[in-house]
Amino acid sequence: MRFDVVIVGGGHGGAQTAIMLRTQKFEGSIAIVGDEPELPYERPPLSKEYFAGEKEFERIQLRPAKYWAEREVTMLLGQRVVAVDPADRTVSTDSGATIGYGKLVWATGGAPRMLPIPGGNLPGVQGVRTRADADAMKAASETARQIVVIGGGYIGLEAAAVLRKAGKPVVLLEAQDRVLARVAGTDLSRFYENEHRAQGVDLRLGVSVVAIEGEQHVTGVRLADGEVVPADLVIVGIGIAPAVEPLIAAGAEGGNGVLVDRLCRTSLPDIYAIGDCAAHENDFAEGLVIRLESVQNANDQANVVAKGICGDEAPYHAIPWFWSNQYDLKLQTAGLSAGYDRAVLRGDPATRSFSVVYLKAGRVIAIDCVNATRDYVQGRMIVTAGLQATPEQLADPDTPLKSLLPVAA
Repeated sequence: MRFDVVIVGGGHGGAQTAIMLRTQKFEGSIAIVGDEPELPYERPPLSKEYFAGEKEFERIQLRPAKYWAEREVTMLLGQRVVAVDPADRTVSTDSGATIGYGKLVWATGGAPRMLPIPGGNLPGVQGVRTRADADAMKAASETARQIVVIGGGYIGLEAAAVLRKAGKPVVLLEAQDRVLARVAGTDLSRFYENEHRAQGVDLRLGVSVVAIEGEQHVTGVRLADGEVVPADLVIVGIGIAPAVEPLIAAGAEGGNGVLVDRLCRTSLPDIYAIGDCAAHENDFAEGLVIRLESVQNANDQANVVAKGICGDEAPYHAIPWFWSNQYDLKLQTAGLSAGYDRAVLRGDPATRSFSVVYLKAGRVIAIDCVNATRDYVQGRMIVTAGLQATPEQLADPDTPLKSLLPVAA
């Protein structure tokens, strides 16, 4: 069994690579090897609309089965690639299959990071990454009497919001001194902390989890101070571990992800990597090598690879953007705020519609927008332009952000 292009991973990046290849009139054979039994689907709704029961699974599928069949994309589902042989140009799966390739695209994403502590693998301790994870979480939450969410990032906060809307008691534990500490400034963190507490979440900051209690099933979460928080469901949202072991074992450069160049090529011949698992130099992180865990990054890198395979090579350069839905709040982010030296509050958080603009050396590097779509759309423009502006200019919500851009001659 051999294909001109083998795509390992059936998430956003893998699906988009196949879609773009056919859009670019690529006529060779294409296969997607996915470790889940489902056709490619959207992942962000797993902790939002799908978990809440607001969207059926069919509505979050990226394309129906008919689409893939009509475009002759072979789906090899329910099997995981465990080895790569770059000399023979083959991959091996856990089902015993050997698949040959002309070009290999690694789009595996990652697995939820779980807690390496006593009891961390007990039944009732749940990560959130796949449909199966979300289904297990939904089923458990329906009968759970006390739920603990570990992690105050997007996944943890979104899960807490869905559970509170369903009337479930929730304790949220965050090791840092604020939520969203890795991705946002203090103003945004405090706003979301206040919101979740107002919605009834028992939100605790600066706490360390040392063990999960229970024998046949989780019964509680032990903290460093000795307190045991009762729980019959524990949801862990502390990030992902990139799934790159077979590539690294085959000789690809990398560590926390597999290293790729501006065309998303790994150090191995004719092997690309994209999405959450790809470590790349990012122009919006001042050229630092980072991994971006976002749909935007997966899709844009997929387009770079597909076009490159078809002979249209153009380096990856796309503004990072993210979003999060919690209660009636829509958070939209453009750019990367890491390393900012000034955060400018634009509008009043009490109105539940405001933005935070992040500056570094007077240059706009990122913007967070809460229920402020106009600011987000124009914020993408000023981040892309690297606008130099004063805090006073940015703070006035009546001043459209795009009006601060220099007028083209």
